[in-house]
Amino acid sequence: MRTVLFVGAGRHQRRAILRAKELGLRVVAVDRNPEAPGLAEADIAKVVDFADAAAVLKATARIKLDGVMTVSADRAVPIVAAIAEARELPGIGVETAHLMTHKIAMRTRLADAGVPQPRYAAVRSIAETRRAANEVGFPSVLKPADSGGQRAVFRVESLDEIHAHLHEVLVASPTGEAILEEFVDGVEMNGIVVSRNGESIPLTLSDRLRPPGIGFGVGWIHVYPATAYGEQLEESERIAVHTVHALGLKTGIAFPQLIATRDGRVVVVECAARIPGGQMADLVRWATGVDLVEVQILMALGEDLPDELVLPRFNQPLAIRFFTAEPGPLPAGRVKRIGPLDKVLAFPGVVQADVYLQVGETIRPVRVDGDRRGYVIAIADTNLEALERAEAAATLLDVEVE
Repeated sequence: MRTVLFVGAGRHQRRAILRAKELGLRVVAVDRNPEAPGLAEADIAKVVDFADAAAVLKATARIKLDGVMTVSADRAVPIVAAIAEARELPGIGVETAHLMTHKIAMRTRLADAGVPQPRYAAVRSIAETRRAANEVGFPSVLKPADSGGQRAVFRVESLDEIHAHLHEVLVASPTGEAILEEFVDGVEMNGIVVSRNGESIPLTLSDRLRPPGIGFGVGWIHVYPATAYGEQLEESERIAVHTVHALGLKTGIAFPQLIATRDGRVVVVECAARIPGGQMADLVRWATGVDLVEVQILMALGEDLPDELVLPRFNQPLAIRFFTAEPGPLPAGRVKRIGPLDKVLAFPGVVQADVYLQVGETIRPVRVDGDRRGYVIAIADTNLEALERAEAAATLLDVEVE
């Protein structure tokens, strides 16, 4: 029996671990949280900080591994690459992993390749803020160079606002680096691209709608297919593939994020080398019939990827609405009672839904990805009808707060 190592064992990893076991694999999982849900499902569980590659290698040194992978965890991508190289397993390579997880390195490589993107500048201290602001201008976005989940991401309008937030941003970066980027107004899009031996296959391009206010970076609604059309849609797909090639991903799953502007331009926000969180694997499965988790598992094992696994089998419009606080469907406050999902699941067009709330926890206004407390997926003949169904169904979850 072949064995695959999962780096990270959170909620998204748990579903992938179960899928790997369905495919007949033995699963080893590592996570520093002993309560991580994926550890209970693994055949071999190790409580170890997966951000420490040396510690993971030591903990798994006596286990014969046939592959190593992660799902959704951006900070695990360089660790997976390092373990793959150390254990001589299939992987994307340490250099590509760095380029696709460190935003300053990514921006520099994309600039060299001529990929359209916002103006940007590295910021590592207060002393560098004025130079960065002069290069980028306002409004702009200040964020860690190497973090995820929309943690410590701020829209800033002045040098004073940069100074007010810089410490929090630098603390959120493992390397103590921040990046200031031009704020580009438009419709943000999530792309999913499967690279197979240097060939890049664009699977989906979907709108990533965001809330107003401090949580502006959080995707709280996904709509497929994207509303861009004509030449702008073709340019979006071309730029998504160009981005993946520029960053050197030969075999892997890429997650390029782009913005389609009102004047017809397309710019790249960033590009990750992993299956994204936020139910994007579910979006691809319901929209095209492609199982990204199975594809990633086969990649980790170095298996061939036949067309029937990586090419879309159909094209189904859908929408995903996340359960979030107001102006989302959930009330803010300490949870007293959570009703069943029955009414949500029974709504016309709803194919999948889940809720992560627990009595006693506090629902807060949207600030980071973790403030999404569940989701509804609805399908329809058009993307707009699917969105109407998902939003209507989301209001049917009965949650009472103090």
